[in-house]
Formats: sequence, structure tokens, C-alpha cells
Amino acid sequence: MPPYGPTPGGEAATIEYAVKVLGVNDVIICGHSHCGAMDALLHPEDLDGMEAVKGWLKHADETLKIIDGNYQHITELQPRLTATVEENVLVQLEHLRTHPSVAEAVSRGDLKLHGWTYQFESGQVFNYDPKEGQFVAIQRSGPVPRFEFENIQAI
Repeated sequence: MPPYGPTPGGEAATIEYAVKVLGVNDVIICGHSHCGAMDALLHPEDLDGMEAVKGWLKHADETLKIIDGNYQHITELQPRLTATVEENVLVQLEHLRTHPSVAEAVSRGDLKLHGWTYQFESGQVFNYDPKEGQFVAIQRSGPVPRFEFENIQAI
């Protein structure tokens, strides 16, 4: 999610339409385990010859700065990738808050923003809890629901 800027793109138009016309009440930024984009952020040398992907990942530059500045102690690949995914969800939420339609709706209490991560291995979803300062498992009862792509609406 790019921050709002002088030249709004498709993402800004989509968010504005969703908030102002469709009356969306909740927006979820969801990262996931084994994210190839976040792995590429950590290993930019793997992106040689992929200028469009490099450009798209510029929206996560802040994430990389946070990881490099605060997570030097995590050197193992998988835990470092998990931290990157989680931090990126938070950075993208901050970018979303820069959009005027989002800021207005949040300040009125008409819109809630959520940061989630999804773990493919377990089907577990984690929600960022600002009071805890971390992602915590969302408790559910019953079996893990199966989602069919035809039933998911994404914007």
C-alpha cells in the first residue's frame, strides 16, 4: 500500500471508493508466512532484472529500515522473515492512514483498520494488538474454515 501522494494511483482510488461509496467499515492488511515479497525485500540481489518488482517493493522501504535497525539479533532466515512480514503489515497500515478518506473515516469512528498475519502451516490468523504491542492469535471455535477463492472479495 503506497502512502497517499500528489499523484494518486489505482490503490488510492480503490481505497477512496471503498470508504466513501461502498461504506466499508473494516480494512484488513494481511501478511502471510513464507511471503516471497518480504523475502525479496531481505534479499534484493534475487531481483536482478525485475525492475517492476523492485519499484513495487519501494513501498516497503520503511519495513527494511525497521528490520535493519531493530532486528540485528534475529539472524535465522525464518524468524527474520516472520518479523519482516509483521513489521510490513504495520508499515502498510501507517501508509493506509495517510489517505484522506481513511483518516476522515477513522476519526469519525466509521472505519476500523486491522493488521493480520496468516500462517499457512497451521491456518492460524494473528491480529496486531496495540495494547500488547504484538500479534496475538485470534481464538476461534470449531474447525479451520476453508476459503474458496470465488467467495473472497479483495480490493
